[in-house]
Amino acid sequence: MDVSEHHYSVAVDWTGNRGSGTSGYRAYGRDHTVSAAAVPTLLGSADRTFHGDADRWNPELLLLAALTQCHMLSYLHVATSAGVVVTGYSDAAQGTMVLHADGSGEFTSVTLHPVVTVAEPIMSELANSLHEDAAAKCFIARSVNFPVHHRPTARA
Repeated sequence: MDVSEHHYSVAVDWTGNRGSGTSGYRAYGRDHTVSAAAVPTLLGSADRTFHGDADRWNPELLLLAALTQCHMLSYLHVATSAGVVVTGYSDAAQGTMVLHADGSGEFTSVTLHPVVTVAEPIMSELANSLHEDAAAKCFIARSVNFPVHHRPTARA
């Protein structure tokens, strides 16, 4: 095995059988669980638009969350390497998905809006410039086929 190769495992279990399985489009629930060893189970469903439960995570939200988390973690690494002391980080990411007449669809873009708090005002300009390097290092962003934009704000 290549030492730079990593493997991940998750389990998805459908819990939406209402007694008649998939006998009709509205006959079954979209509820499911997403689990992996040693972490809490996520309650999942489809987006409400697709007859899912709005109180559960859906695949579209999970994709957006994965992109946001990955960028943040890559950014914190890059900032540390550049000597930028980050004391706070938040993001309010937005994604656009397009549906087609045949029922298929895809994300066409995601925009991250990271707000980074740095220890010293002099670090703000460098802090903003580091998002490009973080994006280049983000495993998830490098794996998707749509643009991931960044609209960063740095403050001290």
